[in-house]
Order: sequence, then structure tokens, then C-alpha cells
Amino acid sequence: MAQESPKNSAAEIPVTSNGQLEDSHEHSFNRDLKCSLPVGLGLSETKITSHGFDGAKEGVVEAGQFPSKGSSASPKSSVISPSSAAASRLAGQGCDLIIPTGGRAQQKSGPVVLADEVKNPAMEKLELVRKWSLNTYKCTRQIISEKLGRGSRTVDLELEAQIDILRDNKKKYENILRLAQTLSTQLFQMVHTQRQLGDAFADLSLKSLELHEEFGYNADTQKLLAKNGETLLGAINFFIASVNTLVNKTIEDTLLTVKQYESARIEYDAYRTDLEELNLGPRDANTLPKIEQSQQLFQVHKEKYDKMRNDVSIKLKFLEENKVKVLHNQLVLFHNAIAAYFAGNQKQLEQTLKQFHIKLKTPGADARSWLEEQ
Repeated sequence: MAQESPKNSAAEIPVTSNGQLEDSHEHSFNRDLKCSLPVGLGLSETKITSHGFDGAKEGVVEAGQFPSKGSSASPKSSVISPSSAAASRLAGQGCDLIIPTGGRAQQKSGPVVLADEVKNPAMEKLELVRKWSLNTYKCTRQIISEKLGRGSRTVDLELEAQIDILRDNKKKYENILRLAQTLSTQLFQMVHTQRQLGDAFADLSLKSLELHEEFGYNADTQKLLAKNGETLLGAINFFIASVNTLVNKTIEDTLLTVKQYESARIEYDAYRTDLEELNLGPRDANTLPKIEQSQQLFQVHKEKYDKMRNDVSIKLKFLEENKVKVLHNQLVLFHNAIAAYFAGNQKQLEQTLKQFHIKLKTPGADARSWLEEQ
């Protein structure tokens, strides 16, 4: 009998298609097959049969196509022959495994690592909802206690005074803006009426020869008033646009930061009150972790409150500077335009608009041409 090769030990384990050991004549077939192999047969000469055996012989690892002693027919099937280089690589990778939790062992280079469990998105959302609910409860309790006069609140007297002045000024500026818009609407209607009246006088001047000069004078006067009114209307509309930007954008942005500051203040007082209540209670093994956690949350909200207070102070400072600059220019424009219009000084009125770089729209410039309408 030929000497057994240590490289052929894998050929001694017969398996069936379901992965169980096979007994009886199949084991004897593989033993006879092993004996028929020549000495020194390497892995490069082996061939793995994927299918083709009759009955229970399916899935047997065959070493070469040599006639066996106990079998009269050799299996015929498609085979895969690995090269010697591939065999050496497979032999060197047998000890490197990565085993994920709850999964199969995967062959991979590197040390043995246990993969972390995948986080459940539903649990993360549930945790976020729980934190939000707890924070909302604390803040609501703080607001109610402040309105009932039972809870204490943190007050920055200087900052609160500036915020109150800003809100009061916003209401006054909104009133000025509303009145200026009313004036603009009424002036537009007056200018439109003067223009129509001037056209009517001009038409009668052509058709009434005996009153040609009188109708002509009135037509020129009404057209001049309409032109000056359009110039004044341009100045008023520019004033309205600037004040509207100041009130509804700049001041509103600052008030939005103020709202965020007030929310941060309520959270800070809520967690401060919670920490004070825990500190007044007993200190034991159960309460100490709660006190430590409450101290950490209080510190986080204190830093947020300090940051928001600093942001509000900076925005109020820049807003005051911007407000003075914008309103100074707009009030000078409004005064000069109104004075020049009612004084009948057309030249000064036009000069005022040039000073503030205001360009008037030509009447009918926005109207569509005949070709565009077609």
C-alpha cells in the first residue's frame, strides 16, 4: 500500500449534500480511493466535484481521477481545479476570522474582532422623544410657577430694559410706516386725478378757441403738479421701503434672537430649580447620581444661556447703530421732499432725489407694447 501523504488528510472526510457524515459503503469508497493515490500528490492535483454522483455520493471531495478498487465506474462531472498559488494563499488565510454578533464567521485578514451591535433607529427616536418630553415638562412647570409667583427667575435688568425699549420702538415705527403708506396711497390718487384734469384742460384748450389761453394755463399747472407729485411719491416710497426693511427685517431678526434668549433663560431656570430641589433633599446612594446628572444638565443650559445673552447684547448694539444711520438719512429725505413740494420748488425737489440716488420710473415704462400684447 502506498505511503499516506499528510496533504491528503482533507480527502478522508466525506460529506453529503446536507453537511452530515456518510457511513457504510461511501466511507469504504474513500478509503480505497486514498490507497490508490500515489505518494506526494499535492493540492494542485486535486479536483473538487460539485455534483454528478448518484444517490448518496453527492458532494464527495475527490482527489484526482484515478480508478478505485471498490468501484467500477468513476464519477463524471464538471470540476474546479485551483492552482498552486491559490492553494498556498488559501492555506495561509485559515486563521484570520472576523465574527460579527449573531452572524456567520467570515474569512478576512486581521485579528479576531467582535462587531458592535447595530443601533436601532426606533430606540434612538424614542430616546429623543423622551428627552424632549422631559425638557418640555420642566420648562412648562417653570413658566407656570413664574406666572403664579411661586418660582424665581433670572433677570438681567440692563438687557431687559433694552429689549423693552426695542419692542416699544418697533410698535411706533410700525405706526409711522402705516401712516406713510396711507399718505403714499392718497398722493398717488391725487396725482392721478391731477393728470386726468390736465388732459381734460388741454383737450378743451384745443376745442374752445375763445378760452384757449385760460384752459392752456390750467392744463400746464395741473401737469406740473402731477409731475412734482410723482417726484414726491418716489421719495415717500423710498422712505417707506427703507423703514419697512428696518422694522420687518432688521428689528424682527433681533427680536427672533431675543425669543431664543428667553427660551434659553427658561430652560436655565428650570434646571436650576431642579438642582436646588435635589440639593435640599437627602444625599444617599440613590440621590447622588441624580444630583450629579442634574449638575451636568444645569451646566450645559447655563452655558447656552450665557451665549444667548451675549448674542442679544451684540445684536442690540449693532441694531442701534444701524437704526440711527438709516433713520437719519430717511428723515432728512422725507423733510426736504415734502418742504420742496409744497413750496413749489421743483428744482430743489429734484435735487433732493438726486442726493439720495433715487431714480423715478417713467410713466408708462412698465406698460406692455402692442407687439408684446399680441
